[in-house]
Parts: sequence; structure tokens; C-alpha cells
Amino acid sequence: MGELRYGTASWSEESWEGVFYPKGIAPGDYLTYYASQFTTVEANVTYYRIPSREMVSGWDRKTPDGFTLAAKFPRSIVHAGQGTRPDATVLLDPEKTGRDLYQFLDVMDLLGPKCGPLVLQFPYFNKQAFASSAPFLARLDLFLAGLPDRFRYAVEIRNRNWLTTDLSEILRRHRTAMVMTDLSYMPHPATVAAMLDVVTTDFIYGRLIGDRKAIDAVTTTFDRVVLDQTARLRSWADLIGKLMPNVDAAFLYANNHYAGHAPETIRELAAMIEDSTSAGLSAAPRTGLL
Repeated sequence: MGELRYGTASWSEESWEGVFYPKGIAPGDYLTYYASQFTTVEANVTYYRIPSREMVSGWDRKTPDGFTLAAKFPRSIVHAGQGTRPDATVLLDPEKTGRDLYQFLDVMDLLGPKCGPLVLQFPYFNKQAFASSAPFLARLDLFLAGLPDRFRYAVEIRNRNWLTTDLSEILRRHRTAMVMTDLSYMPHPATVAAMLDVVTTDFIYGRLIGDRKAIDAVTTTFDRVVLDQTARLRSWADLIGKLMPNVDAAFLYANNHYAGHAPETIRELAAMIEDSTSAGLSAAPRTGLL
């Protein structure tokens, strides 16, 4: 049975203070406290800019041994457009993105064993970007082939019709995880797994993203759950329980926009998984590692 790690997408939410974080805590101490509650986190900041060496070294100092920090590839590599529209002439092109790629991997190396999977989160591609999945997959295949094998990688696709055996075969060939994404306009990962083998390497990676518009319509803060996602979480728990025997590790992260308060969401999911797999998992405290 694989190791299950769970946490949230980012740790810097101010409205968690007094609910998840102790009241009065300094923002600079958020990560240290967070790492006392969960054993992994997904860094969202790396999508918007390549972190400095000082920033990554700070993440290392503020977290204990055994903690893992997953991070997104920079937008300049997986999106490349100046506005909302991705630039298909640039993204994943080694000649045009190679400098950013080198800098990103170089700083993430500072985390050593704390570096979790590095995620290529792609946007939805319309036909102006790629007429079909074939040219994108060909470019992805070449890009993954050129990555150093000292890191773990995961790929998130947001075109539902591109979740195919062609994609899974490329990911499997490069020992890269297929990100299971619970997003409003994408099929639930359990639905995808019923049609496709989603295990493409020795770990699995899941993201509970949700519906931003639905959550923003009812709250402007993220200090409580405002949307009941119990049914979807149970589907997640059943799926993870089935997949865990086939992998060495699973990484699961919840976003505030999934139900309103990411820490409670991911803990609820972890409890469901623990209940459904209690015979195969050690009875560790619910602090981010089962």
C-alpha cells in the first residue's frame, strides 16, 4: 500500500487566520505552522514567477525533514501568452523556454528530498492554439524526454477529450503522472479512471479545484466550508483506495474554491480514505500522512 500525502494548494491565505492558523500569527510563520499540520503542500506561486534562491531556501528552513513541496512549472513554459490566450508558438519550445526551465529546476533543486512532484499545468487549448491534441502531444513527448530524471513530474490537461490512451502512453513512457483534476468543466477523476488507466508512473497526483464562480458567488473569504462536496469526496476516496495498492505514493491537494475552506476539505477526504483503507494503511495521526 502506497504512502498517502495530502495538503492544500498554497498556504498563504490570510482568511485562514483564527480558523486554521492561530490568531495573530505573522504571515512569515504560516508555512512553519502549516508544516506542523500537513506533510505536503502545493506551491502556486511558482506558476506566476520563478522563485528566487532565497525564497526556496526559506521554504526549506521553515519545514521539517520529511515534508514535501510540490510546485507548478512557470507560466512562461506551459502557457507563454501575455494575456489569457496561450501562445502555442512558444510553450514547451526548448529554444524559447529553455532559460526559464533551467532556472526553475535549478532553484527547486535547493529543496533536495523535500522537492515533491513538479506539475505542468496546461490551460484549456482551443483550436486556435492546437487544431487537435496530436501536435500538442508530439511537443509534450519531446519536452518530457528532455527533462532531467532527478525530479518527479506530473501533467495536468484541461481539455476533456484529450484524456486518451495516447496521452497516458506518453506519460507512462516518461514516468510522469497524469494529474487527476476535479474541475467544474472536467469529468470527475473517477469517471476518467473508469475509461482510462490513470496510473502512469509510481505515484498518483490529485487536485481538487472545483468551481471558482460558484464559490465566489457565496463568499469572499475562505474560513469555512460553504458547499457540500460529500458525494464527490466519496468518489475520490473510493478511487484513491483502489489505486493506492498500485503506487508507491499519492499526493492530494485541495483548493479553497472546491468547497470554501481547503484545510477542512482535504482533511475530510483523508478521513474517508483512511476509513476505506484502514486495513492496508497504518494508523498514523491525521496530520497529512497516512
